[in-house]
Amino acid sequence: MTSKKFEIAKRIQGTEKNVWVDISKLAVQQKSVNLGQGFPDFMAPEHVVQCLKDAVCSDTPGVHQYTRSFGHPRLVSALAQLYEPIFGRQIDPMTEILISIGGYGSLFSIIQGLVNPGDEVIIIEPFFDCYMPMVKAACGVPVFVPLRPTAAGQVTSSADWKLDESELSSKFNSKTKLIILNTPNNPLGKVFKKEELQVISDLCKKHDVVCIADEVYEWMTYDDNRHVRIATLPDMWERTVTIGSAGKTFSVTGWKLGWTIGPKHLVHCAQIMHQNCAYTCPTPMQEAVARGLEVEISRLGTPESYLTSLAKELQPKRDYLASVLAEVGMKPVVPQGGYFMMADYSNLVSDLPESDEAKDFRFVKWMTINKKLTVIPPTAFYSKEHEHMVDNYVRFCFIKKDSTLQQAAQILKHWND
Repeated sequence: MTSKKFEIAKRIQGTEKNVWVDISKLAVQQKSVNLGQGFPDFMAPEHVVQCLKDAVCSDTPGVHQYTRSFGHPRLVSALAQLYEPIFGRQIDPMTEILISIGGYGSLFSIIQGLVNPGDEVIIIEPFFDCYMPMVKAACGVPVFVPLRPTAAGQVTSSADWKLDESELSSKFNSKTKLIILNTPNNPLGKVFKKEELQVISDLCKKHDVVCIADEVYEWMTYDDNRHVRIATLPDMWERTVTIGSAGKTFSVTGWKLGWTIGPKHLVHCAQIMHQNCAYTCPTPMQEAVARGLEVEISRLGTPESYLTSLAKELQPKRDYLASVLAEVGMKPVVPQGGYFMMADYSNLVSDLPESDEAKDFRFVKWMTINKKLTVIPPTAFYSKEHEHMVDNYVRFCFIKKDSTLQQAAQILKHWND
């Protein structure tokens, strides 16, 4: 049909392409080793899976019916119990927590619930790719400021990518409504230090700006790097909403449950959006996550706690992948947190098929087809203005079985065969 009335809404025009759809489809078609999309290829923790089995098999009829719109009471109570000592304050589970369809749903609800047409939203690059479309869907104006590499070499650290304080400060003005902060960062793996967060905090307070802290990789940090929550800095609780994820916390990305934690006046904005969009989340999943968190709370500080054991399991995988990438001539950026690693691939290939796509997209598609190895092009996490900064990089996911990582290593080691 050619009628203008059948066209996509103007506020979301330009957001049609999705890297996960395009690259994942190609990986399946080519039957490649997939270190692209971020999910484990191994089983979730046994006790968490058992919690879901127990919930589904429960003789409580309510487990199979609608639960409270803003979050299953047992789940929000468990989250309050877990996070109160972390944030150093009492948390009202009914007014200061919202359960949504994944961290995605949490981000959508708070952005749509707060942003007015024309409001500016500062997005730190690299950013998770849904931030920009969500801001545009709210008729907001994305404003980008990149983390810039400050070191060179065969192997560098995500800590070497830093904000320029003057550049960041220049983006704040009377129109600024939000800043979105992702720490640990996807795809870079940067864990923001307290001093870096203080710079952001001071600017938020100076310009009366709300901070969305996307902290879904909160439990995955390495090398004694400590995850500091910006909401715990002086006077930041009242202007910060923190996003968490059951999928990332328990390695169950298919369960699609996330949460928003913050002061009542901000969480309320997300709640209103949520109740008029998703309304509520699947009750059995919420019951299972609640039970899983209750188990974790009882295990805190012990080797059995999945909240801390996962990072210990992932660090050797990270180190193995970094060593392989360096061995074959790539330049890995070793992450401080999360389960992704960016690496400069420019030493591996010089000639790529010509097209209008960014160089990293062309490389990823070429490698998927010709080498049967799939990763993610990081320009998907950048604005057009700054994507040139990373068109020689790709993003690897290392939350995979050792055998999967070894398959990828063999492909890379026999690159020129």
